[in-house]
Amino acid sequence: MTVAELKKMWEPAAQGKISKWNQINPAWPDESFKLYGADTDSGTFDYFTEAIVGKIKLSRNDFTESENDNVLVEGVASNKNGVGFFGFAYYIEDQTKVTAVAINNGKGSVLPSVETVENGNYQPLSRPIFIYVNAKATEKPEIKELVEFYMKNAILLVKEAGFFPLPPRAYTTMMEHFNKKRVGTVFNGVSAVGLTIDELVRREGRLEYDNY
Repeated sequence: MTVAELKKMWEPAAQGKISKWNQINPAWPDESFKLYGADTDSGTFDYFTEAIVGKIKLSRNDFTESENDNVLVEGVASNKNGVGFFGFAYYIEDQTKVTAVAINNGKGSVLPSVETVENGNYQPLSRPIFIYVNAKATEKPEIKELVEFYMKNAILLVKEAGFFPLPPRAYTTMMEHFNKKRVGTVFNGVSAVGLTIDELVRREGRLEYDNY
């Protein structure tokens, strides 16, 4: 599916008007689809709507939402025309039940995988997540030890949690920032949709200083 097709399916204007596959793409079946997605209070929903529709929380609301990704998996799996979005880890666990959809953002169709997320090809649906530490708290030995442990073991820990780890070089850079007591965020109110991890890390000039 293209990003444009996803937008046509999920944007508010589609509600009550678009309910069949062939209304999205004439080459698709004349059958009604059923939508499933993360609950509207989740970060997953916020990112998906920003990346696909163009604005956070902007979406049709006639879809089955749940904060439990297993419920979404079962919903899609039990409906021939079910389609939805949820954490990749749940797809990995249930590949015998559901099928991943390749996304085309104008550069060819790409399936989600560790490789396509890390090299930046799976766009715009790979969402970066960082940890933030209170600047004053870093003066405490136990906090410093915790961060060092996390950064040294993050790749293994993140995989065990069902997420994609950042490239090793990113952890090295972040550890350098921590040791130099750099504060702020790579986001600074600027959207991260469509950016690779390397591009985010290079946003050093946009750090917003914050010590709360």
